[in-house]
Amino acid sequence: MPSPDQFPPAFAAAPTPAAPPDVEIMTIGDELLYGQVIDTNSAFMGQELAKIGLRVRQISSVSDRADEIVAALDQARQRARVVLITGGLGPTKDDLTKHVLARYFGSELVLHEPTLRHVEEIFRRFQRPMLDVNRQQALVPANCEVLHNAVGTAPGMWFADQGTVFVSMPGVPFEMKRLMTDHVLPRLQAQFHLAPIEHVVVMTAGLGESFLAEKIADWEDALPANFKLAYLPSFGAVRLRLTGSDDGQPDLRGRMLALLPALRERIGEYIFAEEETTIEAAISKLLLAKGLTVGTAESCTGGLVAQRLTSVPGSSGYFRGGIVAYHNDTKQEELGVRPETLAQYGAVSEATVREMAEGARRRLGVDVAVATSGIAGPGGATATKQVGTVCLAYADATQTISREYVLDRGRALNTEYAAQSLLTMLRQQLAQELVRPLQV
Repeated sequence: MPSPDQFPPAFAAAPTPAAPPDVEIMTIGDELLYGQVIDTNSAFMGQELAKIGLRVRQISSVSDRADEIVAALDQARQRARVVLITGGLGPTKDDLTKHVLARYFGSELVLHEPTLRHVEEIFRRFQRPMLDVNRQQALVPANCEVLHNAVGTAPGMWFADQGTVFVSMPGVPFEMKRLMTDHVLPRLQAQFHLAPIEHVVVMTAGLGESFLAEKIADWEDALPANFKLAYLPSFGAVRLRLTGSDDGQPDLRGRMLALLPALRERIGEYIFAEEETTIEAAISKLLLAKGLTVGTAESCTGGLVAQRLTSVPGSSGYFRGGIVAYHNDTKQEELGVRPETLAQYGAVSEATVREMAEGARRRLGVDVAVATSGIAGPGGATATKQVGTVCLAYADATQTISREYVLDRGRALNTEYAAQSLLTMLRQQLAQELVRPLQV
């Protein structure tokens, strides 16, 4: 364990700093470095820490080697006053974290009776024999504070050393999340007297990040000093996150929300929600509010649009069905696409996809229908249509509209972007007042 004289004066001071402490996240496990397991833990912790006003300064992944874990601990405490550690707390020989932490903090492992009783109860509940390695889950460093793991056998461990807090938690995501929620976040809030922080999220689709930034540049430049805007792009969407830190004035959130009308004036047509949500959830709200039904006709997306629409709870209230018309014969037989349209314009054309949407609307008996057709790749290009060409259509009782895009981002991304673009088109049309329920 490093000696006290290795630390700058700030680390020797008592807690309760005026400014929020920096946080480092350390994930332990060879499986992370080999890419066999995706690190979702760090994303969750970063999001939850930001909500209480804590900044993650660095995220590190470390192998299951004692010397490398020790080196990472030494480095982390030089950068941060809170170090959150996940992984390496299982019952097998490659799980070294608990043993390394005991040596690092100059302690020894002792039996924690409440944890032992908890582990025994879990094995009784599942009617499974308890092995000696399972008993060892109740061994903890003598100088740690034990954090009860309500949904697993490995407890969390809280260490306070030389002005730095170290917290060790299991790498199993649902166990880590429960420990963070039950113990770690409340304790950090109390110990460091964190100032209030607020986030307001605005979800946009249909306009790229750079174009969006240009449209709202004057609005962003006029933000108060304690308000910061972040652009968080994803497939065909950009999440705008406005973060406000406490400045001693009342109603921080109210003042943030008061800025939104001016934002809507600039990019209102691209905003699909003013909360953390998906575009399909926003579509769900519009369909239910307007009392409309929807159906899909898909070729290149192979049912992806229908899957996304039905991923929202309650979608049976508006989604009637979908037709995956991959072959031209199916387009004709199931959707009524005319042979002459296919012959003259081809399957990947605005003319064909318009007939697909109109045919789906008739066949499924829905108010609104959407359709896709395209060349996802890597093959399939023609003399007039390159790989990545995608045609999309929307049809309701008053209109049919279509669009053609050239995506060329590889097969998987082409289908993802096609689905996202069609959902964006659907939302934009539903947001208008012209759509009316089907008259029968």
